[in-house]
Amino acid sequence: MRTAAILPVKRFSMAKQRLGASVAEPLRLQLARAMVADVLAALAETESNEITIVVTREEAVAEMAATQGAVVVDDIADAGQSAAAELGVQRALAEGIERILCVPGDCPALDPAELEDLLEPRAGGADRGRPEPEVVIVPDRHGTGTNGLLLSPPDAISPSFGPGSFERHRALALAAGLPCRVERPPSLLLDIDTGADLAALRERLTADQPGHRRTRASRTRAVLGRADGMSPLPLTTPA
Repeated sequence: MRTAAILPVKRFSMAKQRLGASVAEPLRLQLARAMVADVLAALAETESNEITIVVTREEAVAEMAATQGAVVVDDIADAGQSAAAELGVQRALAEGIERILCVPGDCPALDPAELEDLLEPRAGGADRGRPEPEVVIVPDRHGTGTNGLLLSPPDAISPSFGPGSFERHRALALAAGLPCRVERPPSLLLDIDTGADLAALRERLTADQPGHRRTRASRTRAVLGRADGMSPLPLTTPA
């Protein structure tokens, strides 16, 4: 089945304002860029993801995505994450994609192995590789927002991100008469909006994680090391 990831990215000048004093202004922009780069790298390593569609008005992101072979959609309206995701859905449909996974650009610890598990068809859930209509929601670590939205077909429901989006997406699936399930891959639960989120990310990146075969979030680690005024955080040693 043909699967695409949709990655909406807002302009860096508007990024991560809620981090406040947790990261100084110059490093905040570097952090936003590093996190997007780490997410792009993880999506590129996910074999079940045929195409990554990046929707953005940020020229630096567009250039970075294009060099990695992603499809870039110009977010001319710049009307927020939901509207950007909808642009990505329309591009996916034009490309003949059968299902899409919307992910945010601020989950730098994203693990391709966990994404493969998420994208693996469930037993009896597909006929000759064609996905059955379904909505899969990955909440944020607080259980109220949405960090991942897997839609089969891509226009099964309209993306509706923002505060309270987890319950809103469930309601939309119910109203559409579609099966809806919740998955919680650990690396997709943690997005970075606040100082508390950043502290949780630091803990995750410095923790011993046996069994991880690939180093994750190397660019984000480097920026966080500079924010601390020290050398970059140590990389996870491949198993």
